[in-house]
Amino acid sequence: MARVRSGRRLRVVHGGRRGDPPAGSISLVGAGPGDPDLLTIAAVARLAAADVVYYDALIGPGVLAYARPGARLVPVGKRRGAALMSQAEIEAALIVEVRAGLRVVRLKGGDPFVFGRGGEEALALLRAGIRAEIVPGVTAAVAVPAAAGIPLTHRGVASSAALCTAHDLGDSPAGRALRRRIGRLARAAETLVLFMAGAHLGRLRDLLLEAGLPQSTPAAVIESGTLPDGRARRGVLADLVDLGAGGSGGPVLVVVGATVALADALAPALARSAARLVQVRSGR
Repeated sequence: MARVRSGRRLRVVHGGRRGDPPAGSISLVGAGPGDPDLLTIAAVARLAAADVVYYDALIGPGVLAYARPGARLVPVGKRRGAALMSQAEIEAALIVEVRAGLRVVRLKGGDPFVFGRGGEEALALLRAGIRAEIVPGVTAAVAVPAAAGIPLTHRGVASSAALCTAHDLGDSPAGRALRRRIGRLARAAETLVLFMAGAHLGRLRDLLLEAGLPQSTPAAVIESGTLPDGRARRGVLADLVDLGAGGSGGPVLVVVGATVALADALAPALARSAARLVQVRSGR
């Protein structure tokens, strides 16, 4: 398979499959944070060779254009709890496809092993006697803040960062355990990156304030990061709910810590993908 540069886009020329996976195989592929320019070369190659692609809801527009012409594209993701297929159904379908002799790609947003349930699927495949190839992806935890001009670490400002989900901050046992975990992380790490936080900004703000963070702690709410319609709102922790107001329902990443304040100084150096974001500071 030959690869040539066409402008900024990597174009795959089909033919010559020497490096393709064998029939009856599966690759768990990270699709990156959304912008197709942030796909890895390995991800592009696996998509170009696939017979069938099972893809999540958060796969950025344009990514599936790299799939082989004629490949079957199967949406299996979920948004805000509404799933097209259960996790067990996805795993069972992947096993059936591989045993049918197909080249399968399981395409996941970001990196398969960072809040992507890639480990669960790899283990399910192993229990069925199938070894999966893992193709790492650019994780949103790093790429989305970077595209908004926010480094996770910076000498003299922050030397540690913690990643956590914030999808369930309710009063269930799991929700209470997650709240305790986030509280511990807030006290231990200088930068906190929270996935799936868009529906819980008020609770998250209160939780972080209870953990001891000052109201004036720099914070950012980034929606659809790296995508053309993405936006980043920066301000302080006390204004977290306001920072998330007026969103379009895209995936939300929250960043809390002193490095968020560096975005103003770094704005002139933002790359093309970051320039798509609307940078808005809160009124406080």
